[in-house]
Amino acid sequence: MVKWSETEVTRRLNIRYPIIQGPFGGGSTATLVATVSNAGGLGSFGACDLSPERIIRVAKDIRALTDKPFGLNLWVSTADPEGGRVDEETYRRSVKLLAPYYDELRIAIPPRPVMVPHNFDDQVAALIEARPAVFSFVFGIPSKQILRTCRHHKIVTAGVATTVDEAIALENEGVDVIVASGFEAGGHRPSFLKPAAESLTGTFALIPQVVDEVRIPVVAAGGIADGRGIAAALTLGAQGVQIGTAFLACEESGANPMHRKLLFEEDAKYTMLSRAYSGRLARSLSNRLGQDLQVHEPELAKYPAQSWIVAPLKAGAIAQGRSDFVSLWAGQAASLLRHRKANDLIAGQRNARDLFATLVRETDEIFGLPS
Repeated sequence: MVKWSETEVTRRLNIRYPIIQGPFGGGSTATLVATVSNAGGLGSFGACDLSPERIIRVAKDIRALTDKPFGLNLWVSTADPEGGRVDEETYRRSVKLLAPYYDELRIAIPPRPVMVPHNFDDQVAALIEARPAVFSFVFGIPSKQILRTCRHHKIVTAGVATTVDEAIALENEGVDVIVASGFEAGGHRPSFLKPAAESLTGTFALIPQVVDEVRIPVVAAGGIADGRGIAAALTLGAQGVQIGTAFLACEESGANPMHRKLLFEEDAKYTMLSRAYSGRLARSLSNRLGQDLQVHEPELAKYPAQSWIVAPLKAGAIAQGRSDFVSLWAGQAASLLRHRKANDLIAGQRNARDLFATLVRETDEIFGLPS
């Protein structure tokens, strides 16, 4: 009998189960990555905000906790046009929009930030030196030279696609695995051929279309938080799944406690797509700042300038226990975290090891396999 866990993804990544922990910048920790990898999946660390030196350090920290395969994730596009700096005009316009919220929290309006985005090529050089089992990436496709170098060092490459055309482009460039990300997914929409707002295909419509068009393995992402989602994705032809929000809610993640707590509450069923917190379209729990700034999105700074400008407001809100001015990344399946077994919340869902075991058990049950 062929088990659901025996797929091309498990063979290529040398893992026991085709379950990948979604990488998230700011929410990734070495402990979470190692916990998932030790359980038989692929732990992943979102390294887009890290310097080359920190990328190497993180890989060492992970290896101190596991000898299993793990992945590191980077953003190919680290800045939008005009988003890599904050000029005076952009600063004044943004401050005007945010001033009422700074006043409400009694926080002084910060001076104009002077920052430089990380250089992708430098980050990739560090990643290759770190030698993770998997290099996953979003917002584009690395150069052929980078892909060749990864192949030479036996680093599996996994690119994220939000449309069929993006999946085809990734395969044509020589990427090893495609992560098909539906618009239900939490965090940023990593589209790269067309604007994110024009690339909003749902996961369970996207998967079979991508599977029909490419020959390399496809991993499903977005709206998957339990065994039912895993089984559905595999039935539609995916060779694995990537789960983000459920792992972000675990105690091992680096998300702030307020964020993790909110993911288990009733209002987690309400999410929204907004550019308010970073300048790029992203899905989070619905809250006040995201709603208020929707009508002002054409006026917002580009990525990452918007992130730099909003950062002091977010930090002040977290310090005051205010969730209405904080980016609370979450997918549309967040409400499933609290609806298991007759609506009783299973304590294990707050622990990555127990969550992983629950995912495996539920999927076994659906496919009629003994756990």
